[in-house]
Amino acid sequence: MSFLQKGHGPLEYETVSYHGTALRFRGPAVDLQGPYIACLGGSETYGRFIHTPFPAQLNDLLDVPAVNLGVMNAGLDVLSEDDGIKTIVRGAQAVVLQITGAQNMTNRFYSVHPRRNDRFVKAAPILRTIYRDVDFTEFHFTRHLLTHLSTLSRDRFAILVEELQQAWQARLISIIAGMNVPVHLLWMSNRAPADTPDTPGLGRDPLFVTSAMLDVVAKEAASFTQVLPPDTWRKAPTQGMFFAAREEAAARTMPGPEVHAKAASLLSKILQG
Repeated sequence: MSFLQKGHGPLEYETVSYHGTALRFRGPAVDLQGPYIACLGGSETYGRFIHTPFPAQLNDLLDVPAVNLGVMNAGLDVLSEDDGIKTIVRGAQAVVLQITGAQNMTNRFYSVHPRRNDRFVKAAPILRTIYRDVDFTEFHFTRHLLTHLSTLSRDRFAILVEELQQAWQARLISIIAGMNVPVHLLWMSNRAPADTPDTPGLGRDPLFVTSAMLDVVAKEAASFTQVLPPDTWRKAPTQGMFFAAREEAAARTMPGPEVHAKAASLLSKILQG
């Protein structure tokens, strides 16, 4: 299934397709005619740089298979609006929904690509009014856009962040309410929800999501699981991960195999219970 080497090396992702969607997902494929668990999320759920992401590990821990519906760089838009994903969710026994950032979703200030949610599409009139000094045609990705805007004015950027946070919270509550199965939220990150940015720029994913926001949305879900890296993570942040040399910087931002194993262990107990 994958090309592996001792030490760091590239990883071939076995991708599969499901009826009703143009998206490609991480395999193995699951027979949707029987019972299953649906795992929704972004690059972490997909398992970027990880040989066996947590949905695949759940297959070995549960009596029913887990469908990996992780989408690279996903925001709430693609996870809630793609017709194929919605169909699969409706047939699931339960849903594991990984917390994604607030930046990759359409909001009052800007719109994103419906499938590739990290792609900035267009600034709304209100954003152009607040940032009259910005040429928005120069930006193609949300993080690049927001990083630039954050350097121009602390006050103006605070207005934008507050809108993203409010929109994210309202959207996620609506998504959970619209699912007819138990929804189990998963925080899977190299930072705790209460952490302030400890790196240059905007900080670590999920961007702009705080403990207070999670307290609100978690009340609407069947459970909330938080998984953080071990204390030794900073000494070897890419241990056990597979990537090309040019991908090392990206790999350092992603949860490693220990986090995936812990997530699978904790979720399996919740889902079995």
